[in-house]
Amino acid sequence: MDTGLLLLYIKNMLTGFTRKTSSGETQSKIVYLLLFSIFILMPIKSISAAPFSWALHGGIFYFAADNGVDSDPAPIIPSGGFSLDWQLMRYLKIEVTEHIYFTDYEYNVTLGYPMACNPENRSAFVLGFLTGVNAVGYFPIGEGAFRVFGGLAFDFRVITLAIGLNHPADFTGDIKTDAQLQTDAVSKYFWEKGRWFMPSAGFGFDFPINSRFLLGFDLRAWFPVYKIWASDKAPDIDGWRFGANLRITILEASLFRGSQ
Repeated sequence: MDTGLLLLYIKNMLTGFTRKTSSGETQSKIVYLLLFSIFILMPIKSISAAPFSWALHGGIFYFAADNGVDSDPAPIIPSGGFSLDWQLMRYLKIEVTEHIYFTDYEYNVTLGYPMACNPENRSAFVLGFLTGVNAVGYFPIGEGAFRVFGGLAFDFRVITLAIGLNHPADFTGDIKTDAQLQTDAVSKYFWEKGRWFMPSAGFGFDFPINSRFLLGFDLRAWFPVYKIWASDKAPDIDGWRFGANLRITILEASLFRGSQ
């Protein structure tokens, strides 16, 4: 059946149904919302049928910071995760990534924001799921391929009291020395004012190991755009992140050859 005729038929059917249950304005909203959903679901269906690949990756994060001599150095943190991508056309993919990391934080009461820290100064433990959705330009170069990508990322943090802090001396009732109060302050800071929203960009290379596996690496940066609207005493560099990853890609046998 022709797609246009099918949509017209669905519209007429839904309009007849909603007239029995709703007023005029509500009828139109329901009908066109359903039609809009159909237009959205059609490309999703075609994407799901497109060639896809997935990768496992591991590397390091550098959490940039400049908090003075009284703070710990900016941390370098191990990370691991995975990605899944759909090849939409010859040189374009859509990629979903997950970078998982963990580190300790303290809360600086004087400055009013949290800082990643060494274990001896910890109050809060943060387990982060840095989830991204990227458009990827994928360009074959000889036997390998060059990737350039950018998109949206969201840092979904699970924030708990740091491991090992269960002594009465850790709970003084004063936020300057109370681990639980500091943990609550760290959680509030990270979840308010969109501080979990961090667009990213980067590039990488892939090299074929055989017809099913690629070996590659990525360099990425995450941008703390929330600084535009969430003013605080944190230095300008605070919140920027940089990552380097090695990755193994598992793919359909025809996918790499089909991109050339």
